[in-house]
Amino acid sequence: MRAALLIQRWYRQYVARLEMRRRCSWNIFQSIEYSGEQDHIKLYNFFGCLMDHFTPASSQKKWISHIFHESDAFQDMELERYFSYKIIEVPDVYSGPHLTFPLTISNVTELVDAFKNKQKLHAHYVLRLLEKTLMLLRFLPNINHVSTCKYKEITICGDLHGHLEDLLLIFYKNGFPSAETPYVFNGDFVDRGKESIEILLVLFAFQLLYPHDVHLNRGNHEDHIVNLRYGFTKEVLGKYRVHGKQILRLLQKIFSWLPLVTVIDHKVLILHGGISDKTDLNLISKLDRQRFVSAFRPMRGEASVRQEEAERDDGRRRVQSLSYSTAVRLRPDIPRHSLHSASRRDVGSVEEELSERRRLAGLGLTSDQGSAKDLQTEAWKQIVDVLWSDPMPQNGCVPNDVRGGGCYWGPDVTQKVLDRHKLQLLIRSHECKQEGYEFCHNRRVLTIFSASNYYDVGSNRGAYIHLGPDHIPHFKPFQASRTTRELTLRQSVGRTERSALQALRMLLFTHKSELMREFLQHDPQHTGLISLRSWAVAMETVLHLSLPWRVLRSQLVSSSNDGMLNYDDWFNQLSIIQPNAKIANTSLLETLYKHHSNLETIFRMIDTDHSGLISFEEFHQTWKLLSSHLQTNISDKAISELAESIDFNKDGSIDINEFMEAFRLVEQSRADRKPSPTTGQRTTDKLTTTQNLSDITR
Repeated sequence: MRAALLIQRWYRQYVARLEMRRRCSWNIFQSIEYSGEQDHIKLYNFFGCLMDHFTPASSQKKWISHIFHESDAFQDMELERYFSYKIIEVPDVYSGPHLTFPLTISNVTELVDAFKNKQKLHAHYVLRLLEKTLMLLRFLPNINHVSTCKYKEITICGDLHGHLEDLLLIFYKNGFPSAETPYVFNGDFVDRGKESIEILLVLFAFQLLYPHDVHLNRGNHEDHIVNLRYGFTKEVLGKYRVHGKQILRLLQKIFSWLPLVTVIDHKVLILHGGISDKTDLNLISKLDRQRFVSAFRPMRGEASVRQEEAERDDGRRRVQSLSYSTAVRLRPDIPRHSLHSASRRDVGSVEEELSERRRLAGLGLTSDQGSAKDLQTEAWKQIVDVLWSDPMPQNGCVPNDVRGGGCYWGPDVTQKVLDRHKLQLLIRSHECKQEGYEFCHNRRVLTIFSASNYYDVGSNRGAYIHLGPDHIPHFKPFQASRTTRELTLRQSVGRTERSALQALRMLLFTHKSELMREFLQHDPQHTGLISLRSWAVAMETVLHLSLPWRVLRSQLVSSSNDGMLNYDDWFNQLSIIQPNAKIANTSLLETLYKHHSNLETIFRMIDTDHSGLISFEEFHQTWKLLSSHLQTNISDKAISELAESIDFNKDGSIDINEFMEAFRLVEQSRADRKPSPTTGQRTTDKLTTTQNLSDITR
């Protein structure tokens, strides 16, 4: 008996340690994910700020407008002419599925089987399927009302994020959508995964086949600006090189027409992100949702777009404020800045404008209960809250400064909103959960997430819900990867932990400048040494990830002398930049790696024709804008040398592969690492030459 108790106690301790490591790895992944979302919002605000506050010279005006102006108000006739599938011929050698319209069940099952076998649907059928989907979505309300009276149960799925394997497993376990097996898919179909377009085409096909039994809600990743960063744009252009631009443009329109909310039996509310203390379903039901093409900006009416274009042609500038849907004329007392005089502008005015933007959109750190006087602005904020918000355990409603968008709402807000609309349960997605689902707020809020292995193989399970007439959710967890099922618990946790720590090390390296400055605050004598306690404090001060740094210390710090850390050697043990030998200005490239994801997003914003190329002139103009914003002086010669050095094949333009290769981060083996000098003063001197560029997205 004593031996059995000893073994039992040992095993419980062993499992507890594994669970602690698993949760710690989970926190690392989630903190890095939310940090990336903050960076993306800051990046877009930065470009929006440039567009609103700078009036470039006439030679540059067209270029900047080309980046930021989007004619999302194109007419139906223009849409039909621009995306016509009739002119795209299907060659005889094409062996993929052939779709006929109206779709049949055999068409859709053939499509699913083709995607299961890694086949691609021809662009002719893709555009035709998307066109039919858009025609259907335009007749759907903002809030879909579904009844369980004719069903035994309804299946509800959360985020899929391009994980086609998860969707196919759900269909295998639960059956294809049909009149007897209705589904609600709760947004975030795209980004991060590698098969987002396949998921969209499958879901759209089933919705066309069963329009009353398949319901799709919009998620925060059904947004073309978000897609620029998180992979969907790149995926479509990679799979459909010739017609990718048309497909993306049509999807942009489709995303704006996706319904926002589904309500079951007037008792269960299903939406992607969440609610706020201002959420009003009556107002949401009346929105012109198609005009909110992106949650990063308010809607733009067709008249205001045409008026803005006319006035731009006349040489007069109007600013599209995020506070109002109509164009707002600049006050005459505000000076207008050219690109070359922008560095002398009043930075405070820019920050005030950004603060006002974030406040009204719920994307900032301040709130104003009486700010939503304009109906369209209030409507916009309703959509931002629906797509971006997260629950919190405390009462109240505060801006979501972790994600950078929407709000955090508490149990009191849940009770208030559900009781106001006579609802019992709120089902949402938007957050990855280790078991695929999680209750909160006295079991009145349920999060469902259907992408298993989201961060890495073994990181989490996916789940879907069966909901019957009794409105009691029944969970169906699953794990799509066969590899995960073959791993032991220790192997699975170890694999996830290694992946999380590697991602964290890369993040630490990209914040090297800020960490160095913070370390020097704890090392006033410039000895190159700080205590491990100071190291932990500095890490949280700079990164704001709310991680248990003292627990992680043994994983991140390999050795120390008498409780002291040589931080120069520590940085060398993480990872280093190895720029191509042909690249000039390597110190600049090292600094810019911090914005690795932002740089790819910037490239795709510049490359508005999706050709995969940017010219030297576009590259040059981009850097002039960045230097103006940063109030730094980067010479034309330095910019030209950088562009030429990135152009590896010397064809006079920069393609996406060359652009990203210039900022490639690589690992070195410990045997090849060479420690750098530990003089704090030399570090300080180097930081003064590079730290300005690290504030691009602040």
